[in-house]
Amino acid sequence: MSSEPKKRASRRKSHAPSVLDVARAAGVSTATVSRVLNGSGTVREALRSRVRDIAQQLGYTPHAAARALASQRSKTIGAVIPSLENQNFALGVFALQKRIGEAGYTLLLACSYYDQEDELKQVRALIADGIAGLLLVGRNHSPALYELLEKERIPLVNGWTVDPDHPYVGFDNVAVGHRLADYLLDLGHREFGMITQMRQYSDRAEDRVKGVRAALRARGLELRHEHLIEMPHKILEAQMAMRALLQNPHPPTAVICGTDLMAVGALAAAREAGIDVPGRLSIAGINDIEFSSFTTPPLTTMRLAADQIGTRSAEYLLACIEGRPVTSQNVVPTDLIVRGTTGRAPRRR
Repeated sequence: MSSEPKKRASRRKSHAPSVLDVARAAGVSTATVSRVLNGSGTVREALRSRVRDIAQQLGYTPHAAARALASQRSKTIGAVIPSLENQNFALGVFALQKRIGEAGYTLLLACSYYDQEDELKQVRALIADGIAGLLLVGRNHSPALYELLEKERIPLVNGWTVDPDHPYVGFDNVAVGHRLADYLLDLGHREFGMITQMRQYSDRAEDRVKGVRAALRARGLELRHEHLIEMPHKILEAQMAMRALLQNPHPPTAVICGTDLMAVGALAAAREAGIDVPGRLSIAGINDIEFSSFTTPPLTTMRLAADQIGTRSAEYLLACIEGRPVTSQNVVPTDLIVRGTTGRAPRRR
């Protein structure tokens, strides 16, 4: 037997600030600090804000996380998604949980509702619970969030997007928009409309618009300002957006929707107006969720394999946690699924 001592995983130095440090800096009791950071009890909003700011400035991490990080034995992985209403996110999270479960890990899930401040709050709570890795959606997050994860040395992967600055497992959303537009251009369409999610909250939506615009520019065309409508991710809102497009003096003959859910709303508005789809109007979605093949007519869409996002993100995080080499840039393939909602552009009258 070798007498050479075994190498141990490096432990963090125990110089992390404590509740007492936060209390002293804020001029309050440790009980008040605990009530503020745990979200319990009644504390004046001004004081609550001051204590939280000081805790953040000092880099205070609650004991649950400190214990897990010091022992190097955390068996939980966190995920913060914008909303569970989007089936694509739900499918990805399900695949993530399945894969990490096979490795003996538990998933801790939170929703941010497209709010960066709320997302940062949720991430702090997950760190307090001792997560060993984290999945986020998109690449646009608070700088404070990135700084916090780097400081705590918690592996991060951004899902559903391509990110030149951080590890990612995602779709090339510019290519997704470009592919859909090219397909419709090849069918003879020249007047395009888009119904998309709010781009200020979604880099995925922004990238898809960029892709459509690039495809149109390549053929000497442009996406009219009045033909681009941003709406919350709801069927009713997409229906309202399509009504507005149809009332335009130069209505589009092809409409690309940011998701299949929005395409369902667009289809409903077209049916309501008595417009033949795809005879007079072509409609396409993005995601290829389960009901897309059951609409009337069945929906043309881009298939985005959300389950691969979850599985590949799990593989990346597990490799980071276990110290195995792994690529930090993972593009998931997409496919154009042609069904009954798209056809050749109508002849000009």
